[in-house]
Amino acid sequence: MQDLWNFALELYARPGVEQACLELQDAGVDVCLLLTGAWLQRRGCRCEAHRLDALRTLTAPWQREVVTPLRQLRQHWRADALQDSDWTTLREQVKKLELQAERVLLERLQTLAESWPDGESEDDWLLALAGQDSAALQVLRGAVDSI
Repeated sequence: MQDLWNFALELYARPGVEQACLELQDAGVDVCLLLTGAWLQRRGCRCEAHRLDALRTLTAPWQREVVTPLRQLRQHWRADALQDSDWTTLREQVKKLELQAERVLLERLQTLAESWPDGESEDDWLLALAGQDSAALQVLRGAVDSI
């Protein structure tokens, strides 16, 4: 079984996936949860309400307290970084820290879910986690199916 972080990197590198994830993120969908759902879906893990709840319970505080503040800071500095190399350097450091925070979250999600049995189901984790279907979700689903 491929670990979640490397699966996420492989998936994110697929054509259209980065843009689809950004669209979903802008719509309020947690991309780390979606990447985890894609990993579970690829494994054939059964999508059950208690598992969805466990993933959300683990993710919410980390997103709220760590990832989101870093993302907001990075985005807030975008305009200043275009005009000042010191801002650019600091913004890049924040971006790296944000990525590291997402990696830690994915590692925690993997630890939570790695014991869940594989090959039991063809459930649509992506739809369950996104809450509604969209063109961006279809791109992500297609990329998962191509791995």
